[in-house]
Amino acid sequence: MKEFNALNPIGSIYEHCRSQFGSKASKNGKKDKRLVNIVAYCLNPNHYHFILEQVSEKGIEKFMQRLGTGYSKYFNNKHERSGGLFEGKFQAVHIDSNEYLLHASVYVNLNDRVHGFGSKASKSLGKMLIKSRSSWDEYMGNAKEGFCTKDNILGQFKNVKEYKTYAGNVLVGIHERKFLAQEKF
Repeated sequence: MKEFNALNPIGSIYEHCRSQFGSKASKNGKKDKRLVNIVAYCLNPNHYHFILEQVSEKGIEKFMQRLGTGYSKYFNNKHERSGGLFEGKFQAVHIDSNEYLLHASVYVNLNDRVHGFGSKASKSLGKMLIKSRSSWDEYMGNAKEGFCTKDNILGQFKNVKEYKTYAGNVLVGIHERKFLAQEKF
């Protein structure tokens, strides 16, 4: 995600990562300009979520295209296959209020818990299950290295503990609505 979030195309991800300049600096030693700020993310075994803030013209569109194409090429090469990997275009929803932004940050950061990917039921799927990865550890201050822009979210709370409490309450509400929706059917 960090590699594809550059204003200037990087070419082959493999060659780029092997280059003497790596992913942190361009040829002139300065940091590359980004397409987007990654506010939050969750990569699940069968889908992913991002909250992105566009910082370059058509930044979200370019980032998602590079990410999808780059990952497809990697996956196809690794598994000796060809063809499309994703079902269709990415779906985007405009976040138009602060309340929605805060709620969405919890939904994305804890999306593996929303869908139960950490539950005993999902673990029973065996070795096919790939662990979800999210920006939650970055938000909690537990990540060794991070790349999310968290100030717009965490700056609205006194401290990380307050955001964690807020997130727990939102998650309970999400589970309750999910349960009620399933109960109707």
